[in-house]
Amino acid sequence: MLASGVFDLIHPGHLAFLEKAKEAGGPNATLLVVVARDSTVEMLKGSRPIIPEEQRRILVEGLKPVDKAVLGNERFDMAGVLEQYKPDIVAVGYDQGLIEAEVKRIIGEKGFPIQIVKIGKFGPEGLNSSSKIKKLIARIGRELER
Repeated sequence: MLASGVFDLIHPGHLAFLEKAKEAGGPNATLLVVVARDSTVEMLKGSRPIIPEEQRRILVEGLKPVDKAVLGNERFDMAGVLEQYKPDIVAVGYDQGLIEAEVKRIIGEKGFPIQIVKIGKFGPEGLNSSSKIKKLIARIGRELER
């Protein structure tokens, strides 16, 4: 069972995603989480994460549903990740369309026997995404500067 993400500013949505990912693997599933490298995040999102990659990996590995967390490759390389770890299931979040499309492409090209499980959005709106948390912090910072 494999899941991946940035996991910057960990929040309840991250935990719910990882809990559902592990559940999708069945009662004896082992959940491996690939944490995106700072350089990959910068390339894909235009800015580096607030929390450095090794600290994010340590935080993710400390979450109850996670059996092991590793850092991804220096560049966005799902094929390398799938070849290295050979998961039977890959969990993707509601906001991970790029990863889902890439995994589907790789499965089609290489014939890997991998199932994709899409994990939905969780709970009420609020501080359930890192971008919302960052926007709130920025707004508070602007208010304090006044």
